[in-house]
Amino acid sequence: MVSCVRVWLNRTYAENVFFMDQLRRNPSDRAVEIHATHGDPDSPVLAAADTADLEPEGLSPAAYVEYALAQCRRRGIDVFVPRLHQAAVVAHRAEFEAAGTALLAPPPEAVAVFQDKVIAYEAVQTIGVPVPPWWRVRSPDELVSAVQELESRGHRACFKPASGAGGVGFRVITRSPFSLAQLDGFPSPYVPLDLVLDALRQTGEPVDWLVMPRLEQPEVSVDCLTGTDDRVRMAIGRTKNGRRRGFTLDERWLEPARRIAEGFGLHHLSNIQFRMFGEQPVLMDVNTRPAGGLHQLSLCGVNAPWLAVQLALGEDPGEVVPPFLGQDYTVVSGPRPLRPLSLPQRGPGLPAPALGAVPAAAAPPARRPVGEPLSATEPRPLAGPVAVAEPMTAPGTRPAGAEAADAAAGAPA
Repeated sequence: MVSCVRVWLNRTYAENVFFMDQLRRNPSDRAVEIHATHGDPDSPVLAAADTADLEPEGLSPAAYVEYALAQCRRRGIDVFVPRLHQAAVVAHRAEFEAAGTALLAPPPEAVAVFQDKVIAYEAVQTIGVPVPPWWRVRSPDELVSAVQELESRGHRACFKPASGAGGVGFRVITRSPFSLAQLDGFPSPYVPLDLVLDALRQTGEPVDWLVMPRLEQPEVSVDCLTGTDDRVRMAIGRTKNGRRRGFTLDERWLEPARRIAEGFGLHHLSNIQFRMFGEQPVLMDVNTRPAGGLHQLSLCGVNAPWLAVQLALGEDPGEVVPPFLGQDYTVVSGPRPLRPLSLPQRGPGLPAPALGAVPAAAAPPARRPVGEPLSATEPRPLAGPVAVAEPMTAPGTRPAGAEAADAAAGAPA
């Protein structure tokens, strides 16, 4: 009799409720139990899990590793998918293995390279992957110099933290003065240069920003599955052009992604993002974790979360080629159940209370019945072609499990 696989996701994104759904609906028909931890008692991943705990706040990376090891031993975790404190966790891989837990994450050397975008850009250039021009900025004068240089070349400047995830802290520089136009409609990423300089000068605190030209669409996010032998098993591109989403196997995007994943040992799941700089695709970012939109590959008949768990358990799935490319789609929002009671936050000196098993009614159904509300953010098909690097193929049917969804339109992968 094949044993149940216990998988733990720590303080992960809300969209990973769909990652969890796909693990349960795996094509191997293997029993999977999911443990989740989070600092927010109202996180939907806690409600979607079989067992859950609130994480203690204020733990140092070293203390968090001890907490994680205790969780793995107590819960009998077979596969741990770390997001919070990933670098500290993977540095103790041998200790997790001794506890019987496989880490679904790259080795510490690979994580270290891509924690800092400047180091990452310098590193990928050595293997021939193109990157946009960039400046590391820590002061008002450096910011002005970088913006002026980009504008003299005909580009619009933007900045983001040199270390960070997703689109947090991303802003586009404008020379237009602040006016009521900025207060009309929804908040915008555009910020006047003079306001940024005033903020920097008033605080007197250093920043660590990457300043670069605003890159153009399409954005292509390549999901890679790589073995510990540094060989890529899966590389599939997800395209984003405004609201429209799609898929691509164009080697203009896949070849540099494979080169990065294999060259730097990005074992297990990684996500490598590109945009256009003029007529050339250039690297935008590298995530050493599963992307929030990974579950969208179900529209191509691929269950990437389960393939990754298999690989972590030593069950090599071999080369993975999607049987078809799903039709173009967008994402829409809908309700997702939460646990019936919010629990208070706990300080670092107190143990986090166990949340126990999810009631059966709160568990997501194996297949959404007709008329049931959409879950969180879910892919919906679109009509018509989209201008991307290659023609999109629309099979006309949705595969089983296609109820997986993405983050809100425009959110980073």
